[in-house]
Amino acid sequence: MKKIASLIVFMVLTMSTLSAAFAQDETGIELESESAVLMDTKSGKILYEKNSSQRMAPASLTKIATAIYAIETSDLEEIAVVSENAERVEGTRVYLEAGETMSLRQLIQGLLINSGNDAAIVIAEHIHGSTEKFAEHLNQYLKEKIGVQNTHFLNPHGLYEENHYTSAADMAKITNYALQNDIFREIFGTKQMEWHGESWDTTLVTHHLLLKGEYAIAETVVGGKTGYVDESLHTLATAAKNDQIELTVVTLKSRTKEAGYSDTLNLLHYGFQNYQTQKLSNDKEYKVGNHTYKSFESIYYTKPIDEFVSEEINENGTLKIKDVQGKLLDSFQLTPIQAKAAQSNQEGEQLFFKHRQPTLLIYSFLLVVSMLFIWKIVAGILKKKH
Repeated sequence: MKKIASLIVFMVLTMSTLSAAFAQDETGIELESESAVLMDTKSGKILYEKNSSQRMAPASLTKIATAIYAIETSDLEEIAVVSENAERVEGTRVYLEAGETMSLRQLIQGLLINSGNDAAIVIAEHIHGSTEKFAEHLNQYLKEKIGVQNTHFLNPHGLYEENHYTSAADMAKITNYALQNDIFREIFGTKQMEWHGESWDTTLVTHHLLLKGEYAIAETVVGGKTGYVDESLHTLATAAKNDQIELTVVTLKSRTKEAGYSDTLNLLHYGFQNYQTQKLSNDKEYKVGNHTYKSFESIYYTKPIDEFVSEEINENGTLKIKDVQGKLLDSFQLTPIQAKAAQSNQEGEQLFFKHRQPTLLIYSFLLVVSMLFIWKIVAGILKKKH
C-alpha cells in the first residue's frame, strides 16, 4: 500500500509539474537562446519574450545604436579621417588605413553591412572626438529618445567590456526606432554593395543569413544584424514583414549560430501566424459628453488575426482596445480637439509676436526719439517766453 501511495503521489506531482510548465508558455515555443523578444515593429507591442529584461552583452548589435545615432545627429556627407586607433582595432573590419578619408554615409554602410569595428571608431571619433565621449552621448540619446531601461554602452562597436550591456527588450526597441528612419532602413536591408577604400576594393555582403537568403522564409526580410564575441556568444537582430504585420526579433546568447536563426524563424512564424497590426484613423473623432477627442498622430496597435476588437473611450479621453473576451489589448491617451485648437492658437500668437518683435522694437525706438525731439522743441519755446 505504501508503494502504491508513493506512486500516486509521484504521478500527481509529475502531472502538476507538467501542467505548470504548459501554463507558463501556452505558445509551445521552445528557444535555445538565453534571451529573446518578438515585437511588432509598428506598435512596439511585445508578442513573446524570454528573459527580455536581463542585462546581457550585445556584441555587434551595438552598431545598430551607433548607426541610428550617427544618422540622426550628423551630416552624412561629412568627411571623416581615419585614426591610428581605428586602424589597429581587432575583430571584423573594412580595413581602413590611418589618414584615409571617407564620408560618414559610407562608414555607416561598412558598419552595418560588414560589421566594421574600424568604421565604428571613425564615426565615434569624428562626431564626438573620442569613443568614450561618443558613448556618453549615445547613452543619453538612447534613454531620452528611445526610452531604454537596461542599456549602457561603453563603445560604438560592441567588443566586450564588463559594463557594456543591453537587454533583448531594449535592443528590439532600438531596432524598431531605427527602422522608422528611411536611411537606416535602406542600409540595414542592403544585401551587398561595392566597397572602395584605399587598401580594400571588394563587394561587401551582409553577414545575416536570412537577409542573404540562406534560410527559406515566405515573408520579406527587411534587414538584420549579427554579432559574436566569446562572452556574448551569438546575437541576432532581424526584421521581416508580410501584408499584415512587420516584426522585429532579437535573440541574445545563442550557443550556436544555427540556434539563433532557428529561434528567430520560430518566433517569426508564431508572429505571422497569430497577429496583425492595425492603425487608428487620424480622421476619426470620439465624443464623450461635451468633449470630443482625436488622435493627431499615427497610432498602431496589435491584435489577433481576424478577431473582432472593440473600442471604448472614457471621460478623460483614454481609448481602450479590447478583444472579444474583453481583454485589454492596448490603450491610448487621445487629445481633446478644443485643447489642440487652443494650443494651435497660442502657438500662432507666439509665432506672430516672434516675427513682429523686431518691427515693434523699431516702432518703439522711433516713438521715443520723436517724443524726445518734441519735448526739446517745447522746452525751447518755453525758455524763450521766460
